[in-house]
Amino acid sequence: MKAQKMKAIVATAYGNHEVLKVKQVEIPQVNENEILIKVVSSSATTADTMMISGKPYLSRLFMGFRKPKNEIPGTGFAGTVVFVGKKVNRFNVGDEVFGETSLGFSSNAEYICVNENGVLLHKPDNLPFTEASSYCDGHLTSINFLKELAKIKPGQKVLINGASGSLGTSAVQLAKYFGAEVTGVCSTTNAGLVKSLGADFVIDYKKEDFTKSSKKYDIIYDTLGKIPFRKAKKVLTHQGLYLSPVLKFGLLLSMLRTSVFGNKKASFAATGLKAHDQLKKLLNELLDIFQSGHLRTVIDRQFPLDKVAQAHQYIGTGHKKGNVVIVVE
Repeated sequence: MKAQKMKAIVATAYGNHEVLKVKQVEIPQVNENEILIKVVSSSATTADTMMISGKPYLSRLFMGFRKPKNEIPGTGFAGTVVFVGKKVNRFNVGDEVFGETSLGFSSNAEYICVNENGVLLHKPDNLPFTEASSYCDGHLTSINFLKELAKIKPGQKVLINGASGSLGTSAVQLAKYFGAEVTGVCSTTNAGLVKSLGADFVIDYKKEDFTKSSKKYDIIYDTLGKIPFRKAKKVLTHQGLYLSPVLKFGLLLSMLRTSVFGNKKASFAATGLKAHDQLKKLLNELLDIFQSGHLRTVIDRQFPLDKVAQAHQYIGTGHKKGNVVIVVE
């Protein structure tokens, strides 16, 4: 294909939402085992906001020390295949697909090029593009943490901190689906939403500190990374597990310490770094849960592509409910 131009969001330095600019860049060239997708919608996530800021600094080991190695943000996407490489055999032009690029980012653009063996699935007809583009953030991360890391079991008591966010709204539903008793921590404003997703109990973090209560939990999933393990362990059961997708230095130390000492453990996983086949297996399981009527995607706001900076400004307020979607087409 001849080089053509497309609209994309570009971050040429680390910083806040103001480093995001709309630019005309070349449409990616397609190799023989790759496909070109016209993006209908893509994701804007808290993880993307962290990528743009370059914080925590540990993340720069993967993303670039002085500036992002991949200038176009966004990992989740959904769209239509418009070109396939000559060795591609799993996808055809016209297929509706969704997936994620992990450390490749680049989904906040009009087109994206991905390997056919990457984290890429055919989109079910009854799954809207806007919802599909968010699947690899909240849903995929939460099923990995709850099922793969925590080995969640029916009857366990699970607490979700940040229950109204992207990861939280998914985790509440998934924990309930797997048979747990679910407590969600959020603000009063979002209590109704969290209850509607299946939470058995809701705690208003402004009125009550769950780490000072007498109730114990088998699993504490801190989606925000705001409660240190030293506080959370006070309300963990004897062999309880603390989970967080936000790798801070304190969590790293707690993981090292609890790997040797004590029954209560702290754990972290970079979901996007799992093998592609493992991620696709989890995505297919999520689709089965969706088709059975036990999983819905909460979308807070939608922004057009040229308003990605405003989307991240909104995410930065900390008041996001569920997912923020970028409508590209």
